[in-house]
Amino acid sequence: MAEGSQKPRRVAVVGAGRMGRGIAMSCALAGVPTLLVDLKPRSTEEWQQLVLLTRAELGRDLQFLAAIGLLAAEHTEALPDTVEVKAASQAESAIKDCDIVFEGLPETLESKRLAFSWVSAHARPEAIVASTTSTMDVNELAGMVSHPQRFLNAHWLNPAHLMPLVEISVGAATVADTTARMRAALTALGKVPVVCTASPGYIVPRIQALAMNEAARLVEEGVASAEDIDTAVRVGFGLRFAVLGLLEFIDWGGNDILYYASRYLSKTVDAERYRTPQIIERNMHEGRNGLRDGQGFYDYRGQDVEAYRRERLSQFVGVLQHMKLLPPGLRPPDPQAAKSDA
Repeated sequence: MAEGSQKPRRVAVVGAGRMGRGIAMSCALAGVPTLLVDLKPRSTEEWQQLVLLTRAELGRDLQFLAAIGLLAAEHTEALPDTVEVKAASQAESAIKDCDIVFEGLPETLESKRLAFSWVSAHARPEAIVASTTSTMDVNELAGMVSHPQRFLNAHWLNPAHLMPLVEISVGAATVADTTARMRAALTALGKVPVVCTASPGYIVPRIQALAMNEAARLVEEGVASAEDIDTAVRVGFGLRFAVLGLLEFIDWGGNDILYYASRYLSKTVDAERYRTPQIIERNMHEGRNGLRDGQGFYDYRGQDVEAYRRERLSQFVGVLQHMKLLPPGLRPPDPQAAKSDA
């Protein structure tokens, strides 16, 4: 990375599929030149079609952003030029200029091994190498990479150019400097990085899988229709968690409420699925039930709790306003009235 700067000078993405193109778009929007590498052997005609498809998809996404007012129209023509699409044989020299190399190939060990063999042979030894896998263990993949201390997993969420979150999974060989550099680079690209250990499912997929399976079970059990379940998620479950994290929400509502609810559901629905985690039981018995106790998953002692509540509720009202879901009798503030009061 450029001295004195957190933003990478150039990024490579190995794999020109949907995820690879999404990462390339993210870099382009942040003004970082990107090398998009295709490792698959192709005929001349197939290669030309891939380049045309990639350019068309990048252009289509940029035109959408321009159409909704998020991007100046002239950028829809210029930004794709910051993404260079090359076959592996053409990219061997260019990848040496890249500070970070993201691998975005299909979720098979054969694909990963091919990609990391090529990257190890051609990328600089000090370049960070990251897999975007959503399933594979970072420690298993690290053995495929030369200098594994510079390797980690970086799980982008789709659509990569719009979703802020990137989950970083660090392995046993990953050194602290690699993690720090990756966090700094992602932040400079406008992303919000979080770090977890080498655990299957990271953070979001693990929570998401539970929620999606439970929604499917509700349909299977005849509890409600798919339409009503999804409405409940969109205007109930989802709205609150756009503002409060799940653990933060436990502190707001009270750890004891979750404790008793889990015990009841464990008895009446499914004993294992709703088994109370030990940390919930421990917090319950030790009097760390959240905001009202001053402690929960977070420590609120010494904090202006009322100011914190107002901030979160204001954010929540903003979400309701954006979704046009404010209750009857409430109306969004008039910007013109606010100007005249000033």
